[in-house]
Amino acid sequence: MELRVLKYFLAVAREESISGAAQALHMTQPTLSRQLMDLEEELGKQLLIRGSRRITLTEEGMLLRKRAAEILDLVEKAEAELTAPDEVVNGDIYIGGGETEAMRMIAEIATGLQQSCPDIRYHLYSGNADDVTERLDKGLLDFGVLIEPANMKKYDYIRLPATDTWGLLMPRDCPLAAHPVIRPQDLWDLPIITSRQSMLSNEFSGWLGKEFEKLRIVATYNLVYNASLLVAAGMGYALCLDKLVNTSKESPLCFRPLEPRMAVHLDIVWKKYQVFSGAAERFLKEVREAFHGNVGGN
Repeated sequence: MELRVLKYFLAVAREESISGAAQALHMTQPTLSRQLMDLEEELGKQLLIRGSRRITLTEEGMLLRKRAAEILDLVEKAEAELTAPDEVVNGDIYIGGGETEAMRMIAEIATGLQQSCPDIRYHLYSGNADDVTERLDKGLLDFGVLIEPANMKKYDYIRLPATDTWGLLMPRDCPLAAHPVIRPQDLWDLPIITSRQSMLSNEFSGWLGKEFEKLRIVATYNLVYNASLLVAAGMGYALCLDKLVNTSKESPLCFRPLEPRMAVHLDIVWKKYQVFSGAAERFLKEVREAFHGNVGGN
């Protein structure tokens, strides 16, 4: 597969039409159509369903769209790193993380570095630990901020001097809001909205004293803001970390911590033996200096 053909395929997937994609790419429809048929023949798979009004993707086409976007992002990242001038620290830094107050620490380091290296650009990706580690492993991110527990075998990391606390987000006018803390038995019959992070179920099973999957789980999320909308709409109660949703007295929602307390540590991680760009190397130097003594990994 050639990169230019992947770009053609993504254009068709985006425009949902050969004519629209051909216009955007400044090429003729027959040429574009031929390139796509050659791609399908090369892969031995049908990628496009050519309808009368619009083009849709087959299951294989949807997979290729995801992988093609990742490949082109990685190529763009590599080109930017290799063409950056040696005499000036500039370039792009890609950081992924979940929604946590610890990201404020990362923001402060980036802001401080911006004073001496104004040509560095930062690109933030939001997702849970599974989303972030997938992109780290593919080289699409330089750094990730992970909420423990997380599988750290493939990463070097620095533990951040911060902890977050798990609790329950709920309507302020519900009976449970009168409780100062939430105990395991309080959750057993509630409609629960929970994070999709795969390694959390074991932690919560230990806290609950029963299998996490036996809770009445009505929805999952990877961004707690979206979960808060479900809570506000009355769908259920969201298990989440503190300080991420507005729960001031004016808010219709409130947060109550779990009891026994469940506090989690946070780490900034990167792939072992990672070869960094000049910009990412400088950022890591600032992180090490800010949080020296907390380094982990082999």
